[in-house]
Amino acid sequence: MRWKLLIAASLLSAAAGVGAFYAAWHFLLAPWGGSEAPLWAALLTLLAPLGAIAYAAVFVYRHTPRRRPLQAAATALLASLITLAALTLVPILTGRPAPELLPSPPARNT
Repeated sequence: MRWKLLIAASLLSAAAGVGAFYAAWHFLLAPWGGSEAPLWAALLTLLAPLGAIAYAAVFVYRHTPRRRPLQAAATALLASLITLAALTLVPILTGRPAPELLPSPPARNT
């Protein structure tokens, strides 16, 4: 296995995906105030990390001589885990609330 390529591609795709997610969140959903954003705009922000992960997996698949499917799957899995960890930890470390993709229904007064 080419561990350096696998780790480097996973880290770069996670960084690019998380950065693109927060950029899309800021430019697409901030004008609506976050909670009143349409569902299509919220789901559109998730395409950037998925695209970066897919690109990294294809890149590793094309640049390895042996065990291509295994290394591509390992890259996609590692990049997904790093992306999820970053999307979870960034709001905690910065002290900002996490972006709410699907707004919760309003509370009913009883």
